[in-house]
Amino acid sequence: MSAPAGLPPRPAGAASAVYPSGPGASREAAAPQSGVPRYQNGPVQSHMQFPSGYDSHPPNYSAPSGHYSQVPNKAAASHLDNRYRANYYPTYYSAPAQNVMTPSVGTNVLNTQESQQLYNSIPPHTVGSAEGPIQGAISSASYLHTSAQQSYAAFANHYSTSVSSSVTSQGFPLSSDHYTMPVAPSAMYPNVSYPVAAGSVYGQAFTSQTLPAPGQFKETNTFSSQSTSVPRSLQQHVPLGYNTTLSTTSSAQSIQDNLCRNLAGSVSKVNNQINTGGVDSSQPVHSVSQSILFTKPGAGTSASSPVISPVRTPAPSLSSKPQSSPSVTQSPEAGLQEAIDSSSTTSSASPVLNNYDALEGGGYPETRSVTSSPVPASSTPQTPKASKPFGYGYPALQPGYQNAAPTPVQPSNPGHHPGFQHYTQQYPGVNQLSSSIGGLSLQHSQQPESLRPVNLTQDRNILPVSSVPAPVPNLNSDLRKLNCSPDSFRCTLTNIPQTQALLNKAKLPLGLLLHPFRDLTQLPVITSSTIVRCRSCRTYINPFVSFIDQRRWKCNLCYRVNDVPEEFMYNPLTRSYGEPHKRPEVQNSTVEFIASSDYMLRPPQPAVYLFVLDVSHNAVEAGYLTIVCQSLLENLDKLPGDSRTRIGFITFDSTVQFYNLQEGLSQPQMLIVSDIDDIFLPTPDSLLVNLHESKELIKDLLNALPNMFTNTRETHSALGPALQAAFKLMSPTGGRISVFQTQLPSLGAGLLHSREDPNQRSSTKVVQHLGPATDFYKKLALDCSGQQTAVDLFLLSSQYSDLASLACMSKYSAGCIYYYPSFHRSHNPAQAEKLQKDLKRYLTRKIGFEAVMRIRCTKGLSIHTFHGNFFVRSTDLLSLANVNPDAGFAVQMSIEESLTDTSLVCFQTALLYTSSKGERRIRVHTLCLPVVSSLADVYAGADVQAVVCLLANMAVDRSVSSSLSDARDALVNAVVDSLAAYMSTVSNLQQSMLIAPNSLKLFPLYVLALLKQKAFRTGTSTRLDDRVYAMCQMKSQPLVHLMKMIHPNLYRIDKLIDESTIHVNDRVVPQPPLQKLSAEKLTREGAFLMDCGSIFYIWIGKNCDNNFIKDVLGYPNYASVPQKMTQLPEVDALSSERTRSFISWLRDSRPLNPVLQVIKDENPAKTDFFQHLIEDRTEAAFSYYEFLLNIQQQICK
Repeated sequence: MSAPAGLPPRPAGAASAVYPSGPGASREAAAPQSGVPRYQNGPVQSHMQFPSGYDSHPPNYSAPSGHYSQVPNKAAASHLDNRYRANYYPTYYSAPAQNVMTPSVGTNVLNTQESQQLYNSIPPHTVGSAEGPIQGAISSASYLHTSAQQSYAAFANHYSTSVSSSVTSQGFPLSSDHYTMPVAPSAMYPNVSYPVAAGSVYGQAFTSQTLPAPGQFKETNTFSSQSTSVPRSLQQHVPLGYNTTLSTTSSAQSIQDNLCRNLAGSVSKVNNQINTGGVDSSQPVHSVSQSILFTKPGAGTSASSPVISPVRTPAPSLSSKPQSSPSVTQSPEAGLQEAIDSSSTTSSASPVLNNYDALEGGGYPETRSVTSSPVPASSTPQTPKASKPFGYGYPALQPGYQNAAPTPVQPSNPGHHPGFQHYTQQYPGVNQLSSSIGGLSLQHSQQPESLRPVNLTQDRNILPVSSVPAPVPNLNSDLRKLNCSPDSFRCTLTNIPQTQALLNKAKLPLGLLLHPFRDLTQLPVITSSTIVRCRSCRTYINPFVSFIDQRRWKCNLCYRVNDVPEEFMYNPLTRSYGEPHKRPEVQNSTVEFIASSDYMLRPPQPAVYLFVLDVSHNAVEAGYLTIVCQSLLENLDKLPGDSRTRIGFITFDSTVQFYNLQEGLSQPQMLIVSDIDDIFLPTPDSLLVNLHESKELIKDLLNALPNMFTNTRETHSALGPALQAAFKLMSPTGGRISVFQTQLPSLGAGLLHSREDPNQRSSTKVVQHLGPATDFYKKLALDCSGQQTAVDLFLLSSQYSDLASLACMSKYSAGCIYYYPSFHRSHNPAQAEKLQKDLKRYLTRKIGFEAVMRIRCTKGLSIHTFHGNFFVRSTDLLSLANVNPDAGFAVQMSIEESLTDTSLVCFQTALLYTSSKGERRIRVHTLCLPVVSSLADVYAGADVQAVVCLLANMAVDRSVSSSLSDARDALVNAVVDSLAAYMSTVSNLQQSMLIAPNSLKLFPLYVLALLKQKAFRTGTSTRLDDRVYAMCQMKSQPLVHLMKMIHPNLYRIDKLIDESTIHVNDRVVPQPPLQKLSAEKLTREGAFLMDCGSIFYIWIGKNCDNNFIKDVLGYPNYASVPQKMTQLPEVDALSSERTRSFISWLRDSRPLNPVLQVIKDENPAKTDFFQHLIEDRTEAAFSYYEFLLNIQQQICK
């Protein structure tokens, strides 16, 4: 990997000039740019405080991220055989002790004192008294901070430093207007609106409740921090949460006893809905009164078998979980005021304010829980677990990049799953509860279809005729209706194993696939002064909580009993009082709250859009400027925003050009800065202007821009300095930077050199340079993320542009990447059309600013690895400077504690963001799944598409951190391990059979498709930028779009008139059946459409019916069809109408506009089409049948 060369020498005293008119721009005229902080939240120049372990990022910017899991080289077999030994990890360490904070309640002022720490030195913090009518509310608390220390253990004594780490406390809001909710006859009740058809009851406003007045915001001070560089191997985030005592099972026999015992039980009820799943099984149940001291017994179990099967040579499998570490016990809670309402919003009460962590509410609070009876934490030391998750053979992340799972919360009423009781029934005791909760098992007389054995080597017709549906969780119909849509929230296993040991036996990954901000046709929007949340874990109230009576509800994640606020007793939909379980928050698993000022660090900023455009010779030749400027002109009024929306433009070649668009000028002014080594803003106040006030000047600029650089001879590209200028310009407000680049950056900061060897494109062994060549773009992205700015990259290049390096600017700033290889407006009209349509979607789709996303899960489960474009702010909090409806995310999970005490688990994601209209909103999704105790049940609930998409994300990380061959081996081993584990449970199995459960019958086919995809294929000529872009797509696309990219859909379209149809918006859309991706399905008499996600291929057989060619393609016969045909003409014929209707229906379902390409036998693009026929053999890859035989051979070794 070649390091970037030094900066080229610049002429002394590079001048700045002004064209074509206007005052000269001098360095003195620019605002001082020295000392610009790297993390700024709002106009005040101050540093943002990060959680302990993620530090404030010293200048080397080795920031944690979920994008690429850094994995060391493959360990030897002896290491795999001795994974429990300390020397398996070369940088093993133990978790630092958590700090103990003892609060004392003050009166009006929050005074916090921070002891000296290694990481940060924080000045005292003072906040004024709380505003609002509730005078008795606690407005502040002063904390006495005691830091416990524990040394990091490092091998070979490489490090001997003792590092003390502070952890912020999750406590009371610094300022809140609704700590208490007194009963008042004139109480204000919330509005609920649903954007549905006119006349619907959901679209009406039910009360006079209004949002806080503009400007009624509470500002929170942001602290500066000084960071000390700590060796990466010594950095780890301290997990937050209560301590529970864990122990490991002493022998394999005890594991079997734990998994196989049958205990009496009955039915679990959630929100008055009984969950039987149509089956008869049991779970052990315990109940402890909230006034009793609680110590949880050992729940974890040791894995009785290694992840990599011992019957064959150990090979890598995709890693899943970092090494667990012992935790430190905490002191019992002190007494607390009880006047605080359970629904009050969250802020941080710790001396070190963690801004966004405090706003969204935090995970499990580390030292505080508001309970009527304090529950002392257990003092028994925690033993590290020996059980290993899927893919334990390789560590997932380097220590500095690990996302430590939060320690589970200690519930005030632990030991059982909440069940809804009628209001007249008292809170149940131990005896009542043990007979009122039942589990779920699929072991009954009739075997479910998902467990039907499929002989893969004999049954060749496994592909369904239509798209593969998401499996339905085995819940009763009422709970099933309340569950979150799989399009938004999906788990790889719809039956959650009780223990990590059971998950290890299944050899399947446990994780979530998220599409949190997707476009929805119906979304309940709730306006309420009180957002009801759990007082302990901050979970938002949802359909799966249980109401003990009208005044109390139990959290379905930590089992804490909370009070029901008075306002929540009123139902705005029915206009009735006393039915909290019928509120819209409890009837919908996806809701959006209008957040109060307590969820704001500063007043919502305007929508700000900055366009950074390459105007070098390559860019002008490609002709993209005309398309971009025309698209902006057409969609200028459709840009999301309000009357405050601002916009700006920067162009660059070997210099950087700014544009003064200040209202009152007669024409735009170009300001050129030629000193790219010391970039500055010539007129900071006039470069970002109000869109509505300067609209005419903006239109003038867009009309003139395509012709301004027609005769340029500048071949260099100073992308880095242009981005530095853009960052300075956007820092005060944040927003979105859209970068258009056409070549390799060649001047100034961030310059790159070509690293691709064209002779190695077909290499079957080593694929190099998948990682960045410089950390410049990652550093810049982290700076942008700290200032709430996302960078979107449009790469339009015909040559190698080192996308592996450039992509970092979008990955770490929560941006997105668009790639147009061989782009040319005239020579490649299909790409030009695609850019135009993509820009229309990009410019007009909804957008969220200043977003953070947190994922919570039931006590006992933990999240340890994230995938997507974001910055990891803490163990379960993602920072998203921008969020868009086309972005997908994935997370890997593990089971930290046994789930034997509950029959259901829940996951909840909360996305806090600022809308383009300046509203602070919270979108919440909640998913509920059953817990099972048998291996067969786990396989029955496997979601094969979710499993494959999660494996694809993990394989991308493995490719970058280790090697492409390791990633490919791990994908194959994932199939071998899971099918071998399943076959070991099947009786009467013949040696020559390869059996899979019906739920996993497509698993080998999908993995083979992954291996033949551009991201992972070998032996086929693949451009490095193409490979890297495919990997970027896998890390950021939602499941529904990613699956089309992995396994395309093939349809026969020359007989659509005879196919069944559906009606969509007055259109008749045919529904042809799916075909196998094999040449044996192609006939010379037919025409076939292949949907690859981003491209449509229409393959025409030589003997195709001339009527079809005439009616659909618009040519008299096969010979007259041109080589490059990218559009279907509108012909007045039924077959033409049906074909165009079908293709339009497919296009409408995705964010990016697919390119259409008609393929004939003699067309050069035929090679690309046939490479997507997954089931056929190629020179460098197995056919599907050969792949199955290879899998069977490895299982039988």
